[in-house]
Amino acid sequence: MNARHLLMAAASSLALLVAGAAGAETVAITNARIETMGPAGEIASGTILIRDGRIQAVGASVAIPADARRLDAKGHIVTPGLVASDTSLGAGEVEGEASSNDFAGATADLSAAFDVSLGINPASMLVPVARVGGVTRALVTPELSGRGEKKGEKLFAGQAAVVDMSGGTDSITKRRAVLVMDVGEDAMEHLGGSHATVLQLLDSSLEEAASYAANKAGYEHGNHRPYRQSKEDLEALYPVIQGKMPLLVGVHRVADIRRTLELGKRLKLKLILDGVEEGWMMAGEIAASGVPVVVDPLANLPRGFESLNSRLENAAILQAAGATVVIKGPYVGHYARQVRYNAGNAVAHGMPWPAALAAITSTPAKVFGFNDRAGSIEPGRDADLVVWSGDPLEILSVAEHVFVRGTEAPLTSRAQDLARRYQTLDPSVPPAYRN
Repeated sequence: MNARHLLMAAASSLALLVAGAAGAETVAITNARIETMGPAGEIASGTILIRDGRIQAVGASVAIPADARRLDAKGHIVTPGLVASDTSLGAGEVEGEASSNDFAGATADLSAAFDVSLGINPASMLVPVARVGGVTRALVTPELSGRGEKKGEKLFAGQAAVVDMSGGTDSITKRRAVLVMDVGEDAMEHLGGSHATVLQLLDSSLEEAASYAANKAGYEHGNHRPYRQSKEDLEALYPVIQGKMPLLVGVHRVADIRRTLELGKRLKLKLILDGVEEGWMMAGEIAASGVPVVVDPLANLPRGFESLNSRLENAAILQAAGATVVIKGPYVGHYARQVRYNAGNAVAHGMPWPAALAAITSTPAKVFGFNDRAGSIEPGRDADLVVWSGDPLEILSVAEHVFVRGTEAPLTSRAQDLARRYQTLDPSVPPAYRN
């Protein structure tokens, strides 16, 4: 290891020590327009007190300890940290390089049981990129596509995880947050059948899990009928049939949405619908079901026959009907920061501004089961906070300060560091010798 590498290693170690010390810092964000996304609503001019990584107090009149560092928000908007829902962030680096991706690991024997949290890299180069955009938490979901798979191998993509953007080894907020599957054309490709095949296999797989749970002793002694699912998958499916683990179903056309809702009601599943490009056509039914939806407001072009009726107003129509709407950005981790742009586009096409902001903060926290930790600015919650230069849903606004679990994060990424590095090279030194 040369001197340069030693210096870089020392700098990295120092950065970790500094971050750890900063986590214990007491900070008061003052003179802020606070969008709490909680019971307190909007506070026109208030203070947020952070202590030991959590929000200790928030309000128009907060006592500030003498040892607190004061951060003047200058009247700017402060929101909870944004949530990137349904993303590969942390589980993939380069989309076109399969060896760098850990989000598609399900096999014939490990489908429902595939746990994406075990492959998440908290030190991913994409974490700072998302953080610069105000993202502090993400629901990292596995994907059906993978390396070397054969048709008919898998029905479920696996189990998703909620992670924070601290970059630390303790960044997993919630393992096994939801079980992920698809009933659309992607699933058809992997199962070699039709939409009907997928739904029938889902029904039979859940029935197998119930049978296995009722006869574990018989299973261990080989006293059972043949099961399509492996033991690991049957174990993973049991919380789903109990209604304890949500089933996140990628579904797109009206017919499949309706049949998925019917199946969920019959089996008493805790469903979340993902995609729902044609959901606006049956918004009332979705709202009446109480099943939340995860929507990309920019999905307005038909990517196939199952989304011919997609439109930009989908999120607004679903929200107006009373459905619980989560807004997501592109799946690829590079673009997780674009979730706020998508929320802004939802507003441009009819969704109320408060609802759109909730759809990328408090609503996903509730839907994916971590609202006791993040998603709103309330005492006791982790201090995931963003101070914005302007409207957070405006594309030209930027995050001025980002806190993850009470630690103020550096607003820089590897790409930005490289840009600055090559702007300041000594022109008198030949290129081969510059560092």
